[in-house]
Amino acid sequence: MSLSTHVLDSSRGRPAERVRVTLHQGDRLVGSGVTDDDGRLSDWLPEGEPGRGVHRLVFDTGAYFAENGVAAFYPEVVVTFVVADPAAHYHVPLLLSPFAYSTYRGS
Repeated sequence: MSLSTHVLDSSRGRPAERVRVTLHQGDRLVGSGVTDDDGRLSDWLPEGEPGRGVHRLVFDTGAYFAENGVAAFYPEVVVTFVVADPAAHYHVPLLLSPFAYSTYRGS
């Protein structure tokens, strides 16, 4: 499986840089990374990991907003999704603001 994410700070109209993201499958930590200056994170999983099943992306939004001097309501955002085809690419974007967020399956 290949997995990427893109975090956009809609309150600033800019990519969200330096957001720590972890990927979990069940209780197991599968991968982690930090978004780049374009708010993107890709190529951060061990080869062949993870497989079919339920996964969770955890975005450390509290640290991101604190670093930018912004009071925020959500200290983290957790996006749970299902990998049906481990050979497919999964892109999970996050649109973020201090008091709201949304996500979708991208391409």
